[in-house]
This record gives sequence, C-alpha cells and structure tokens, in this order.
Amino acid sequence: MFRIYISSIIASLLVISCQDEFKRPQLISQKKFESIIDDKKVDLFTLKNKNGLLTQITNYGGRVVSLWVPDKMGNFEDIVLGYETLEGYLQSNETYFGALIGRYGNRIAHGKFVLNDSIYTLATNNNDHHLHGGEKGFNNVVWDARKISASALELKYLSKNGEEGYPGNLEVRVVYELSDQNELKISYSATTDQTTPVNLTHHSFFNLHGAGKGSINDHIL
Repeated sequence: MFRIYISSIIASLLVISCQDEFKRPQLISQKKFESIIDDKKVDLFTLKNKNGLLTQITNYGGRVVSLWVPDKMGNFEDIVLGYETLEGYLQSNETYFGALIGRYGNRIAHGKFVLNDSIYTLATNNNDHHLHGGEKGFNNVVWDARKISASALELKYLSKNGEEGYPGNLEVRVVYELSDQNELKISYSATTDQTTPVNLTHHSFFNLHGAGKGSINDHIL
C-alpha cells in the first residue's frame, strides 16, 4: 500500500510537471540575436506582464519575434510568425515578419510624390513602385533600444534627410507595452524638421492556433 501511494504521488507530479511545461512560454536565447549591423548592436528583449503574457522583440527592425498568450484553458501559444535566430530574418524572402514599417507603409506609385511644388523620387523596390519605406525601410535598420520597465520597451530611430529619397530629418519613437489588460500596445510618435509624408505601421502575421500550427481560415475577425 505504501509503495502504491508513493508511485501515485510521483505519477501525479509528472503529470503536473508536463502540464506546466506545456503552458509555459518558451524563451528564445538572447545570444541568437546578438550581433553588430551597421556598427550598431542588435539584441533581443523580453517583456512580461503580471499575468504571464510574454513577448520577445529585437531592435533589428523593431520586430516582434514571439508573443505568448493563453487560451481560455490557460495554455500558452506563440501566436506571431517569425524566426528564432537573427540569421533567419536576414535570409528570409519575407522581409517584413513582425517588423516596424516606415517611413511610409504601403505603396507610393512609381516612387514619386509632389510636395510643396517639388517632385521627390524615392527608391523603388516593388516593381516600379515604392513599398514600405523602400530598399532599406525601418524594417531593416537597427533601432536604439531601452527597456522602460519589465513590460515596456522604447525604440528610437533617426531617419536622416534624404534617406530613401524622403525630405527632412525624422525622429521616430515607438513603445511596445504588454498591458495588465493583456494587450500588446504599440505607440508611435515622430517629429520632423521639414514637411514630409509619414505613415507608420506594424507588420506581424498572426495565427491564433500557434505559429506553424495549421491554417487561419477558421479565424473570425
């Protein structure tokens, strides 16, 4: 009777351990993102709120690398698509996974616009058109990063006058925050010393089943 009782306890602990392991977010190693690009340090930052939500963000392109959230049963899944190494992003044909987009999200026809009676010619990277900031948009630059708190990260970038053809020095600030209401909040602000078009956005791909776990065709928005 004693041996059966002990065995039952061990079995119960193993089941609980497996369940806890299944529910717990899996951290990507920071070392897999440590590098130098354009003389600036690339790193990976981990944010967590009081409810256990967890996201990892790299300052290379301001990419959301993972976002672990619980379902109604409390099981965590990573619901954004991405790569577990910096090299994965550098070699990917999909250059916008999880990234910040700028100066201008979407397309500018034929890479040209008129502003204050002047014609500006931009880099064209989508056939004859300018897409998501050009050949080296905000998704491919290294942002200055600072953790504000355990649940918030500040990213800053100075887009210099003439970058990708745009006028004016544009200082951009983005704050990622995991709120206690279980939101991933992205706050943008920018200042410029010349009139210039700005259209900032974010480019994560979501699968609420979990990254790599089938189609999203049954999702309802």
